[in-house]
Amino acid sequence: MTQYLDFEKPLAEIEGKAEELRALARSNEEMDITAEAKALDDKADKLLGELYADLTPWRKCQVARHPERPHCKDYIEALFSEYTPLAGDRNFADDLAVMGGLARFNDTPVMVIGHEKGNDTKSRIERNFGMARPEGYRKAVRLMELAGRFGLPVITLVDTPGAYPGKGAEERGQSEAIARSTEKCLQIGVPLISVIIGEGGSGGAVAFATANRVAMLEHSVYSVITPEGCASILWKDAEKMREAAQAMRLTAEDLMRLGVIDRIISEPKGGAHRGSDATLKAVGRAIADMLGELDGKDGAALVKDRRAKYLDMGGKGLAA
Repeated sequence: MTQYLDFEKPLAEIEGKAEELRALARSNEEMDITAEAKALDDKADKLLGELYADLTPWRKCQVARHPERPHCKDYIEALFSEYTPLAGDRNFADDLAVMGGLARFNDTPVMVIGHEKGNDTKSRIERNFGMARPEGYRKAVRLMELAGRFGLPVITLVDTPGAYPGKGAEERGQSEAIARSTEKCLQIGVPLISVIIGEGGSGGAVAFATANRVAMLEHSVYSVITPEGCASILWKDAEKMREAAQAMRLTAEDLMRLGVIDRIISEPKGGAHRGSDATLKAVGRAIADMLGELDGKDGAALVKDRRAKYLDMGGKGLAA
């Protein structure tokens, strides 16, 4: 059953009516509703295009958080072969909010790491809704070190509202773990590719996305804090999240202008959740292209390129 966002309610009504007609036809074989159903389908398709033609930043946040949007696990299953998960930080525990392991991408050995939110109540709780704890970032550091040792490109898939801010996480060194992961991103002498597939929240995202090449799906978001958190701080009112989202420049288009990301990956009409297969293939093509851009560069050049990219970040588009 399709889950509709708040701004999609008119679309839900039209598609609901079309489904009701088809249900009536299934219960009465003599009823012919082909023309009526097609008219409703055409109307729904037109409305869908209009709704997604010019999404506000806040609506993009809603789309990026859609529960039916493809998650890290879906990308790994669709784009990588021979995936061998590697678990634990060799210190405290295995954080299920972070997936990672050895795999092949287009027959090239790689290390893939990503945030996983889960796709139902049970898995979302197990995965802590994609909010990693210190052991998750230490696991990522361990996997990046392993990739560097064996000369494997690293591909990260970012989808998190932010690192987990709980008491236990803070006691175990959350900020230090995030900093170490970001530092490791800057140090490894192998290609590092990152794709923001949903939410890119704060340092929890930066710890995976300090890469040579960063891509964003068209309706994903990447920001220092959630719009609700920003509104709570600036206006003492989380309901001003729409104004906060507008001011934060968190969309792919904004971040492309600012030089924070390198490419935008188009999504199907209606967002990634309405065309998962097409989205998965588009991300696969983008990863292949970005790896191709880095092919042949030695470790020193990759590290230099990465450091220069982040030292220069924010210099573009500030007057826009």
